[in-house]
Parts: sequence; C-alpha cells; structure tokens
Amino acid sequence: MALAERLTAHLVQMRNAFRPAGETVAHDGVLHTGPQQPPANPPQPPQAFDQALSIPCPDPTGEDSARDANQNHALRLVRQEEWVELSMQMAHVDRERAKTDGGMPIAELLAYGARSDVVSAAEHALLSGRPDRDAPLLTGIEALETVHAEYPDDPMIAAIVAQTHMDIGWAWRGTGWDIEVPLRNREAFSAHFDRASDILDAFKDAAAKSPFLSGTICALNAGQGASTRKVVADYEAWMDLDPHNARAMRAMGGHLLPRWHGTYDRLELEARRTAARTFDVWGSGGYTWVMFDAIAADTDACARIDLDFFLDGMHDILRNTRDQHIVNLLAAYCANTMGATPTGHDEADYVRAQIADAGRWIVREHLKELHPMLWAHAARGFDNALRVRCPDRFAASGYADALRYLTDMFRRELASGKRIVFTENGVDARPA
Repeated sequence: MALAERLTAHLVQMRNAFRPAGETVAHDGVLHTGPQQPPANPPQPPQAFDQALSIPCPDPTGEDSARDANQNHALRLVRQEEWVELSMQMAHVDRERAKTDGGMPIAELLAYGARSDVVSAAEHALLSGRPDRDAPLLTGIEALETVHAEYPDDPMIAAIVAQTHMDIGWAWRGTGWDIEVPLRNREAFSAHFDRASDILDAFKDAAAKSPFLSGTICALNAGQGASTRKVVADYEAWMDLDPHNARAMRAMGGHLLPRWHGTYDRLELEARRTAARTFDVWGSGGYTWVMFDAIAADTDACARIDLDFFLDGMHDILRNTRDQHIVNLLAAYCANTMGATPTGHDEADYVRAQIADAGRWIVREHLKELHPMLWAHAARGFDNALRVRCPDRFAASGYADALRYLTDMFRRELASGKRIVFTENGVDARPA
C-alpha cells in the first residue's frame, strides 16, 4: 500500500465510528461531550449603535491566510509522499527563524500540517475518552513510524513523528489533574511520550542549533516528570535560539505552574529573568509573555503578579510590534480572558480588573481592524484542547463579544450622535 494511502487509511472509518453519546455543539461552535445541555442562546452584536461603529474585519485575516497556506502546503507534500522536500523546507525556515507577521514560526506550521490528518483522526476517536479496545487508533502513527524508519537520520521527520505521538498522548490524557484521568488513559499517554522521547534522543545535539527541535524537546518535558531545573534550562535554550518567539515564553509560564513542573516563586523568578534576557527584543514584555497564560489559568499566580511590571510589558510589546494580530491578541486577552466573570479570589480579581481596563488604551491607541477568531479564543481562555466544530459560529461569537466591548467603550461618543471609525491612523469620532 502506498504511503499516502497508509496515512489516510481508516480515517473516514474512525471519524464515523466514534460518535460519543451526548456529543453536542455549543452556540459558539465548540464541541462538548457528556450529558446533554440545553443550547444557550448565541450572543448577538449590539443593535443600538451597529451602524455607527465601523471597523475593518478581514475574512480571512492575513495571519489566518499565512497559517492555513503553510499547513495546507505541508499536508499536500505528505499526501504526495514528498518527505525529503518537506524536510528541506522545514530546515530552511527553521535556520532563517522565519515567521508569519503575527510571530508564528513557519517550521511549526509545516510540522502541524504534516501530522494533521493523523492527529485529527485520533482526537476524534478519543472524544469520549473511552474508545473501543479494537479501535484502529495506531493506524496513522504506524504509517508515520514507517516514514521515520525510511529516514532515520532526518531530524525534521523525527520531530514530526515525535510531535504526533505527543499530540495523541494529550488526546488520551486531557489537561485535567492526574487524579481525574483514568488509568488506561494515563498509561496510553505515558507510552506515547516514552516513544517520543526515544525518537528525539538521537537529535538532542542537533537541538542546540534548531529552535524547532529545541521547542519539541520542551514539549516533551511538559508530558514527562522533568525537574524544574531541566524544564527551565530547556526553555532558556529555546528562547536564546529564537528570542522573537513569544510562544516559547508563554509555554514556559504555563509549565512552571505548581500543577505541572514549578512553583509560584520559580514562575516569578523566571519571568523576571526572561524579561532581562530578552530586553533588547521585548523590553519588559518578556515578563508579560511568561505570565500571560499562567495568570489566566491560576488565580493564585494572578494574585501574586507584579501588576505594574506586567502592564509595562504590554506597553513594550506594542512598542516593538504593531501587527494587528498581536494587537487583537492583547486586547481580547484583556477584555475577554481577564475581563471575564469574577473568580471570587479578591486579590486575583483586583489584578484581573486592572488588566481588563488596559484593553481600553490598547483599543484606542493601537486597534485598526478586528480579528474575531482571537476574541473567541480569548473568551475560552486560549484553551489548546478546545475542539471547534463550527468555525463560522466560533468566529461569530468572537465578533459579537468584540462589538459589545467596543460599543460599551465608545458609548458616550455614540450616544452623542457620533460615528466611530477605525482607520489606519487610529480611531476617529466623526459627526453622523
């Protein structure tokens, strides 16, 4: 059987065979499993001033187009069995530290596209968390293992296969606490991560020069019992290779929470050290990037943060990049992630309110166009395990959230009869 056929064999069968009882899609297009819940009414954009507020909303955005193009390009190469060509292209963009305008490394996009068929099929089969014991879950990864056997010395191909094992491992485990995960799922998770470790073992020296391989090793640490010292050392190596990659800083912050591999004190220390290490690139923004996801996920971490340092970092991030993807990311984070329902933790809620308020100056000083997908993801806490089954509905929910936020922000101007127009030169309040 040809490789492309091996890669796609049983995918349709797997997608159709495992439809968990109680599977529902929420109003924003996110898939839920478990007991049936009555669908909530979808959020609607505000009606009173909907003609008086004008902001460009590209569909797709430039960032979305770039990401999709690179992922689809890699997927086509894989289906055509052009593994050598894919590896050469990945090595080139990795050496060049090539990124999209929004800062996403292109090597990571190519790697994701290359494994997307296999990972999406496995994730679908594991939606319920309890697939049948005879489910063909290994079909896709076995095909990739065959490719690795054909090119055993190729670090790019090895990393793709290792990443696929890790993705499937996380699909088995989920992101809950260990005590919440069934034994069978934990065992499958460990087996996939052990195999990924075996694959990457031969390429640790190569990782010293490759941001892509270095990031893959950091991802491996996240699923294994790595010490805090090793987690930090590997992330430092990744950041030193590519200090412009904010994803490395965000990932380290999450992995230094006590629930994973760190402590609150170590999180604070490493955030400060990262700010110093990357000051010439991000100013104080290194501190903000490290804390970005950690404080959204953990109320105690949020309560302990150096708020002034964090807010200074947001200013510095926007001084160093004006890309509208980053602007929307920060504005949506303030408004939809940190500005969400209070947690009941007084100190954390004070910090969240101050960060939420920062969204106002970000919008007024930097926003020129709206990226609804980012606002929708922000409302869900940028959950990497989110299963979006209806992208149009998901984007619509983000658009409605953003419009409500903007309408409230400019309510006084709108109520006085003015039109709010977002332009390349900033926000303009015009006579109606």
